[in-house]
Amino acid sequence: MYTPDDKRYEKMVYKRIGRSGLRISAISLGLWQNFGFGSSFEKAEQMVHTAFDNGINHFDLANNYGHPFNGSAEENFGKILDRGLRQFRDELCISTKAGYEMWDGTFGDRNGSRKYLIASLDQSLKRMGLEYVDIFYHHVYDPDTPLEETALALDQCVRSGKALYVGISNYNRENTAKMREIFKELKTPFIINQPSYSMLNRWVEEDGLDEYCYEEGIGLAVFSPLEQGLLTDRYLKGIPEDSRIGRGATWIGSRLTDDMRERLNKLNDIAAARGQKLSQMAVAWLLNNKAVSTVLAGASRPEQILDNVAAVQKLGFTDDELKAIRELI
Repeated sequence: MYTPDDKRYEKMVYKRIGRSGLRISAISLGLWQNFGFGSSFEKAEQMVHTAFDNGINHFDLANNYGHPFNGSAEENFGKILDRGLRQFRDELCISTKAGYEMWDGTFGDRNGSRKYLIASLDQSLKRMGLEYVDIFYHHVYDPDTPLEETALALDQCVRSGKALYVGISNYNRENTAKMREIFKELKTPFIINQPSYSMLNRWVEEDGLDEYCYEEGIGLAVFSPLEQGLLTDRYLKGIPEDSRIGRGATWIGSRLTDDMRERLNKLNDIAAARGQKLSQMAVAWLLNNKAVSTVLAGASRPEQILDNVAAVQKLGFTDDELKAIRELI
């Protein structure tokens, strides 16, 4: 039977999501890759346990994680819960999402309809063996469904007791603001938006999404913080054959130009002077944005989780460091 580290909460920083009462770990574990069908269940379980042992209390899933076997990540997470973690359910913040293509026919394709969202949440709860999730997101903006319908569906999920809070993902500032107004009228506990964001992908700043969410008390849970691995030390000297770019497993390879590699090496020098790895500095830099509540980090092995957790040991930046980083990114 699994027994977690009794000092786990001493290893992590916890941040409030917007102006809600919910405090989650500054680093969260995203189960997008390496937790579904075809992945090693033993390694997946080890990574979840490593995360919890080191103070991570937020585990982020979606109905389609485990593609092409949609739902397999949720199924495996349910098995991990059954094998000892479920007794700690009240210490966990578990989130899932729905919005992308999930099953055949018009009711399961990419959309934000009431029928799809409510059916999908029921399926997710069954796969994980849960009565409720802590956060249920609409995964991607759907221009073909009225925002009122999507908002009302999410609101019903809370009122039915199947979700405690709701969120949205991949929504820009304009559509976030529209949803915010609807949720205000409904008094729905809308607390979070989940966008992509990294040192090399700063669209949330250009769009003004981070500023808006901070002012409105909406937290940001940001994904792809290491830009598909670019913001690690893997590509500083070339492209390893066993890397994601080397295997052709990511689209990001086209960005790894000579100029990009030079900038990455200079960023790495700044990180080294801070006593951090480049990946750790990239995570700390995101958490330096007051709108960011948590950084969603994926992993393929437990050591990567430990690296990410270590980032919280040095979150502060000097003005000179921030200026040097800005000039490079």
